[in-house]
Formats: sequence, structure tokens, C-alpha cells
Amino acid sequence: MIDVASAMEYLHEDHSFVVVHCDLKPSNILLDEDMVARVRDFGISKLMTADKLIAQTKTLGTICYMAPEYGSEGLVSTMGDVYS
Repeated sequence: MIDVASAMEYLHEDHSFVVVHCDLKPSNILLDEDMVARVRDFGISKLMTADKLIAQTKTLGTICYMAPEYGSEGLVSTMGDVYS
């Protein structure tokens, strides 16, 4: 979990754009030969700017892992990745 949390922290805080994964789930986490978790499948990710940290979209991820506001209203934010 620390590896996944570190990856999300990098994507949300330490990058020039905020990257919201939008489909973070167990099948999108791979382990390498040293058992380090790697986040994959950025197919429906959203790029945000520092002044716009919430976006509305019609693209949906996996139902079981979506934050309620993402599934019901299409609101994408970093908090949705934290929920997942």
C-alpha cells in the first residue's frame, strides 16, 4: 500500500500537472520482481491544472471502485483516487 500511496502522492502533488487516475483498483496494481507495487492503466486518467482541481466528465471507471460523486455526478478529483 505504501508504494501505491507514494505513486498517488506523486501524481497528485509532485508533478507539473495533477494527474487523476480515475480507475484505481487492485487489477491496475502490478508487482515487479522485487515485490514493488506499480500503478498501471492510465487510459481514462485526467490531467488537471493547479487552478482547476475538479472536473466533470462522462468517462466512467469501474463501478465498485468509484467515489460516489464520480459515479453519480461525473465529478473527478484527487479525492476519488483516495476513495478508490
